[in-house]
Amino acid sequence: MPQAPLSQLKAEASALAGDLGTLTTRARAASAAHMGSAGRRKSGTGENFWQYRRHTSEDGADRVDWRRSAREEHLFVRETELETARVFLFWVDPSPGFNWSSGAMIPFKADRALLLSMALAGALSRSGERCGALGGGRGAVSGARAPSRVGEDVRNFKAEMPFPKPPRDTAAAVICSDFYSPLEEWRARLTPIAAKCRDGVLLQVCDPIEEAYPFNGRVRFFRPGQDRERLIGRAESIREGYLDKFTQRRADMLSLAGELGWRFVSHVTSEEARTPLGLLAHGFAQSGAAA
Repeated sequence: MPQAPLSQLKAEASALAGDLGTLTTRARAASAAHMGSAGRRKSGTGENFWQYRRHTSEDGADRVDWRRSAREEHLFVRETELETARVFLFWVDPSPGFNWSSGAMIPFKADRALLLSMALAGALSRSGERCGALGGGRGAVSGARAPSRVGEDVRNFKAEMPFPKPPRDTAAAVICSDFYSPLEEWRARLTPIAAKCRDGVLLQVCDPIEEAYPFNGRVRFFRPGQDRERLIGRAESIREGYLDKFTQRRADMLSLAGELGWRFVSHVTSEEARTPLGLLAHGFAQSGAAA
């Protein structure tokens, strides 16, 4: 089964982002902030009250807060806190092992990761945030074009390309992979990114057979994108050891996310996409309120 067309993923992402609307509204009501918006602790354009100050001759009469001024001898102006859009950058592992599915009815891991990235970009951009691809070569954008920008740039990633460098400006990052490469390799890749991206998520996407290991008898295993094969006469004999390593890797990535000050979300492609998307959205809503 080939990769899903980008147009199909865009349509599915738009529907998911629409379903997420109720979640983002609740998150905003609970946090009194837009999902991801960041108060800058100074006066400026925004929705949240910042402070009252004395009215000056440069201020027009329409700037006077008459309710506050009625309690004092002087006129006062109501100021709001400056809010600026945050930047969210997405990266989806382009390696052959991630661009893979165990069956015709199971989506590719990379497709599911891209779907979630585009859906989250759609929800964030509706709240005024800017979204783009980490190392994508084009700037982050807001509005209706944000999901397409993320999808197009992520699809241009190639397995032979080096892992992206940290962004020049502060951003939030969503890194999607199965994270099967050596742990120290991931630590070396992600530590510089986290230095510029205080807020981030490691989104682990796995195929159901990788989590369940349903193999018995004589089985030939192969690594996608490589010629390497291994024939196991009694596949069930290594089940316990494999599942121990699988569980340990998930625990290791959870621990690494904690080291970076990020969050870790795991997802299996046989499950509904709405569940991890809700976790990602709520996490960024909370971090946005605290930023």
